[in-house]
Formats: sequence, C-alpha cells, structure tokens
Amino acid sequence: MKKFLATICAAALLMTGCGGEQVADKPNNNNFSGESVKLGMISRLNTDEKTMGDVLDKAAENLGVKDTKHLPKFYDGFNQMQMGLESGDVMAISTYQSVANYLIANNDKFEIIPHFALNKLSDYFCFAVRKNETQLKADLDKVIDEMKADGSLDKLINDYITNLEKGKTPPAVEIPMIEGAQTIKVGITGDLPPLDLILTDNSPAGFNTALLAEIAKRSGKNIELVQIDSNARAAALNSKLIDVVFWVIVPFGNDMPIDLDKPEGLELSAPYFKDNVAVVKLKSSK
Repeated sequence: MKKFLATICAAALLMTGCGGEQVADKPNNNNFSGESVKLGMISRLNTDEKTMGDVLDKAAENLGVKDTKHLPKFYDGFNQMQMGLESGDVMAISTYQSVANYLIANNDKFEIIPHFALNKLSDYFCFAVRKNETQLKADLDKVIDEMKADGSLDKLINDYITNLEKGKTPPAVEIPMIEGAQTIKVGITGDLPPLDLILTDNSPAGFNTALLAEIAKRSGKNIELVQIDSNARAAALNSKLIDVVFWVIVPFGNDMPIDLDKPEGLELSAPYFKDNVAVVKLKSSK
C-alpha cells in the first residue's frame, strides 16, 4: 500500500473562507436555523471554502431556507473531520447517508440533524481519469455497465452498505493479481467508511475496494491501490502518480454546480453509486 501526501495546492484548498463572520458558540436550536454554521466537509477538487460556502447558501435558499449561512471548513479525510467535530472546531459535518449511518452505528455520541436543508441534496460517485486516457475510461466503464446490467453492482451495494451489520467494520477485500497483466494505479482516500476504507492493518476494505476487485477480475488488469489525501487526488492524477481517482463527486439535480469536484483535464465516468447528503452533529447534552 502506497500513500501520496501532496502539498500541491494545499494552501489554496485549506483557506479558512470564514473572513470576519461571527459563528455562534451555542446554536439556539437543534437545526442551527438562523445561525452561521461552521460546517466540516471533505476537501473538494475544484472549489475552495469561500466558494463552497456561497454555493451552499444559494442551494439552501433554493430549497426554501434563507436564514442560515454556511461556513465550510475543509478536511483532508473523514477521520480528521470527525475529530474537528468532537473538538468543537466545527458545529456539524456534511457527509453521506451511508457514512453517517456507519458513524452513528459505531459511536452513539453523534446524530443526524433532521430537516437540515442540505439533507435534501444528493451526489453521484464516479471515477476520474486524465482526459486523454480514453481507452482506460472505456474499459472501466464497460465493466461497470456490465455489473449494472447483471445485478452484481446492486449486490455489492447491499452487501457492503445497505445490509452491513450495525457496528460491524467492513471486511478486508483481496484484489486479485494477474502475473504479467497491465497494472493500473488507483487513488483512493481510504477514509470514508463504509464506502472507501483502509483498515488499521493497511488492508483495503469497503464498497469501493470490493468494486475494484470485481473490476480487476472482469477486466484482466492488475489494480494497485494508492492512498491519497482528499485534496491531493487531482494533483496525483495529473502528475501521473496514479491512473484513476476512485471517487469523484457529481451533484445530482440543479441545486449545486456539477464541476465542484472536477478540475480541468479530468474525464469522469458514468455514475456507479448515488447517496444523499447527511449533516451530522454531536448529540445535545442533557
């Protein structure tokens, strides 16, 4: 297992984006209505914190919420974001329903904020390649299309996400290696359970790894996983340290710009998974 810790563009992606805004120390209600909400998020590939805040405010207004201001703080991984929430660095975190369910099942100090405007949003998960890698994209798309058609993609979603036993860590997944076959280096974060996960013993696990193992079997290609911080994925791809980014987000619907996670020079696949946004906070003390 290799890990690429990029410094390229880190300063730009980790801008505070909060300016002189005053953030309430104690929200006055369970849904932060009327508050300036400091919101933890995984770093986006094509957007800084200030722009993301403006986008979220506009999306919330389109969804009928006009009195809440979002102040995103980007993190390079989910574990860092969770620690930011527990330390009070942010008031809530924006993630996905599957991830929120997994987090809450393993730690009862967290809860999903009901009726939060952003919970009405959904994102598609895609993979990304360099724009000139048309054959590689076609080969990967072909396998995913086959898996959609024969039901095996839905089965992986059920096994690794929908029906994952409460409180259980996804099992390690072995990716087959074929002697002499072409090797594709695939960048993953390894830090978004149960979707994308590297276990403490460095074993790959989770839904994305299971999907990549099936892609390796069907395509006859070797897949080498490279663990990458979230904000470094595009730099690693463009510098040819990896051949594929697995995963990139495409917002569903018209409430969010479609290129928030797609810099120039990248080509995205058709979606292989869709999930709803979920906003999580610490449970209120009684």
